[in-house]
Amino acid sequence: GHLPTWLQGILLRNGPGMHTIGDSKYNHWFDGLALLHSFTFKNGEVYYRSKYLRSDTYNSNIEANRIVVSEFGTMAYPDPCKNIFAKAFSYLSHTIPEFTDNCLINIMKAGDDFYATGETNFIRKINPQTLETLEKVDYNKYVAVNLATSHPHYDSAGNVLNMGTSIVDKGKTKYLLFKIPSSVPAQEKKKSCFKHLEVVCSIPSHSLLHPSYYHSFGLTENYIIFIEQPFRLDIVKMATAYIRGVNWASCLAYNKDDKTWFHFIDRKTKKEVSTKFYTDAMVFFHHINAYEEDGHIVFDLIAYTDNSLYDMFYLKNLGKGIEENIKLTSIPTCRRFVVPLQYDKDAEVGSNLVKLASTATAVKEKDGNIYCQPEILCEGIELPRINYDYNGKKYKYVFATKVQWSPVPTQIAKFNTQTKEMLQWEEEHCWPSEPVFVPNPDAKEEDDGVVLTCVVKSDPKDAPFLLVLDAKTFTELGRATVNVEMHMDLHGVFIPEQAVKTD
Repeated sequence: GHLPTWLQGILLRNGPGMHTIGDSKYNHWFDGLALLHSFTFKNGEVYYRSKYLRSDTYNSNIEANRIVVSEFGTMAYPDPCKNIFAKAFSYLSHTIPEFTDNCLINIMKAGDDFYATGETNFIRKINPQTLETLEKVDYNKYVAVNLATSHPHYDSAGNVLNMGTSIVDKGKTKYLLFKIPSSVPAQEKKKSCFKHLEVVCSIPSHSLLHPSYYHSFGLTENYIIFIEQPFRLDIVKMATAYIRGVNWASCLAYNKDDKTWFHFIDRKTKKEVSTKFYTDAMVFFHHINAYEEDGHIVFDLIAYTDNSLYDMFYLKNLGKGIEENIKLTSIPTCRRFVVPLQYDKDAEVGSNLVKLASTATAVKEKDGNIYCQPEILCEGIELPRINYDYNGKKYKYVFATKVQWSPVPTQIAKFNTQTKEMLQWEEEHCWPSEPVFVPNPDAKEEDDGVVLTCVVKSDPKDAPFLLVLDAKTFTELGRATVNVEMHMDLHGVFIPEQAVKTD
């Protein structure tokens, strides 16, 4: 096929790539050593390259020829201790563990630089052209967080907004929202933008020892949306996991009888909205988008009724033959919540406060709390992406992978949130990855651009390929076949040619 002449830049992707080191194996697919890969678009041609992230974790494991650094689903025992004192000391040092820097989930831009990110306090700077691994950054040096999301947001000035969890800091467990500026003052050119990191606000955890797990958060023009779900980390269990010989994933528990709390932080005053909004128990990983309309906040996300998704990716389960044997017990649903920030304080108890045209409800309760129920927009989509120019604004289109009862995607979808129409691309024996939307530089409409996805074949003997779809019609413009073994990955970014710093 042919590529549009304006498509110039790098599609950079990240995900787990190595699951066996020497005689040792990771337990979970999300634990594998990070493998970066890229497709560079230049004058109608595509160049491919891939490279393992040379993290400290990678180097230690390769040198020892076995897994010596623990990951979320795999606890490692680096040195069979010689004596009882060394053993006791080793246990103590794992209480709040030194986390891994195997940053295998996403790519983040901060200032002019790009970083591989995971969910710990470490990120790794990379060169987007050569995929070379550069310095390691520890968020903890700049802000008291032990965990941070790999789905940051960017404001109109290019500043990064992200969230992290501060575990039992000064006797409190809290969620911190922080901002990394896009540039540093001219006289400090040598300093990194992390030195100017600022905490925007903190939200106390509902429970001191059971902070909520979260993978992303939402943003509108005036508000930050943080959702505290009843899928929680048990800190005491986590502190003793090493002694008990279990992984950290076993310290996560979902309480289906608990509430899910919504927090809205005013971006100008940095204060949380005082009204308490909540919904039923749910587990979710990905926000899609959020916006404000007539005194309401509207936000869309993809949620499950249980936490079975994580368990499916244990390698012992994946080995059973993905398509036949692994069935999701809870199908992902795209839910739209409509939250009335400005409502009549004298409204009757039991009345629905939503004034927009939506089946979503927000009901006032006796104690003044507001119970929200969503409108179900569609089912079976995951790894959602939008045209990021519409982030925080009213929008129409979601680009996503389509999953049925298996956790592995077999289709790419374009969903219209207003008309509920869905366009799909699929081909036999093809497993596509998260679709990335790239806008046409002269775009007049939200879906004027292309969608890029890497497609792995279910038979490893068949070559994988990069697929380029016209985002409007969802028809194929072209594909670039790559004769290498390509892995299924997680997330990625498109870096336009002009955003790549050339050294």
